Amino acid sequence: MASDEDYAKKQASQIRQSRKFKAFVVALIIVVNVLAVYIFTSGGPSRLDLNQISRYTQQLSLPLSSCDTAPLIADLNFTRAQLYSTHSRIAELHEHLTSANALIESLLTQLTRLNERERSPSDQTNYRADLFSATNLPEELRLAIGPQKLPLGNSPRVGSDVVLPPVGAACLMFREELAEYMSYQVGAECPVDDALSQKLMVKGCESLPRRRCHPKTPANSAEPIPFPQALWTTPPDNSIAWDAYQCKSYQCLIDRRDKPGVFDCKDCFHLEGREKHRWMFDNGNLDYGMDQVLATRPRGTIRIGLDIGGGSGTFAARMRERNVTIVTTTMNYDGPFNNFIASRGLLSMHMTVAQRLPFFENTLDIVHSMHVLSNWIPDSMLEFTLYDIYRVLRPGGLFWLDHFFCLGPQLNGTYVPMFDRVGFKRVRWNVGRKVDRGGNE
Repeated sequence: MASDEDYAKKQASQIRQSRKFKAFVVALIIVVNVLAVYIFTSGGPSRLDLNQISRYTQQLSLPLSSCDTAPLIADLNFTRAQLYSTHSRIAELHEHLTSANALIESLLTQLTRLNERERSPSDQTNYRADLFSATNLPEELRLAIGPQKLPLGNSPRVGSDVVLPPVGAACLMFREELAEYMSYQVGAECPVDDALSQKLMVKGCESLPRRRCHPKTPANSAEPIPFPQALWTTPPDNSIAWDAYQCKSYQCLIDRRDKPGVFDCKDCFHLEGREKHRWMFDNGNLDYGMDQVLATRPRGTIRIGLDIGGGSGTFAARMRERNVTIVTTTMNYDGPFNNFIASRGLLSMHMTVAQRLPFFENTLDIVHSMHVLSNWIPDSMLEFTLYDIYRVLRPGGLFWLDHFFCLGPQLNGTYVPMFDRVGFKRVRWNVGRKVDRGGNE
């Protein structure tokens, strides 16, 4: 009953706001029109004198021999100047009226939207569909993001009789790419468009709309390797489809570590190399040992957590060996990182750094991130991310910011104050130089 009263109060408040807005628009229209009438009817030096024109006409009707031409020429020049001035003034008034009309149209549009918000909840859903009405987009896209009528009518839990499928607001800014992503044959195999989907995600189109098609799978898909051997065994090549990547085998990905060029997580797939020793030893400087970090909390209280931008999942594998369950977020930048993590018997999530963490407040024991959270991220976005990490960590949980890199002056000038604002309490803090990119980092 209380919810009905709140809804009625809200409706009454919206109606009062609508009436005030309508009164404002009417007053504005009256002011604009009065101003226009005043401008056109007021006198001024640029106003055309009709008596002068009449006199000029009379003089011109006389024979040239009977009048002096000098005054006539002077009068003609004066008249021409007056005409130029009048034309300029008219053009200026026309610009003012055009601006006033544009303002009125904008206000009327806002008034229309305000009226739409006062209608039933089902009418509010028309706004998303209207964004696409003038664009030639696939019907599958309209169906995927359009309003869906609830079979049982209005739901108090939803607060409406329709639901809108979640889709990132930034998706609507990239309509051509979104239309391409949603162009496929329903029920058939999805296009191999991993690069397109990740491009949209990085631009902020996250979450992507759902699709009604099947991902491509390998012809002779292999069974997964049993656990725990899977943690440190390279999976067979026929466990995934390679169409989206330059490399067509895991050996090719392993060999990239010795080749020139820049690759995302260049040696992550080489499980017998540097991956085998990560977080195993504590050098007292920037490399922390996993056991030493876990020892900062009571034994057994670090149970579940998140690794942001975890590459091929080695941090989660090390934690799994210590009975800690870690979810790893990663992107497939020219490599099947998510597939590789899953093949190791670990949990992966295909999501960008910018997305809100899909966990409830105060639920995780540990959040870790290595290299990903650094000064390449805009300051405001990084601060939102840090607050989101704080949100999902339980009281007493650990945030392990691993090898954060920045320019020397940025540390005390930008990032230390940012960490302090978020409210993290430092358990351990080490600073050093990143010598592989120059001494100032």
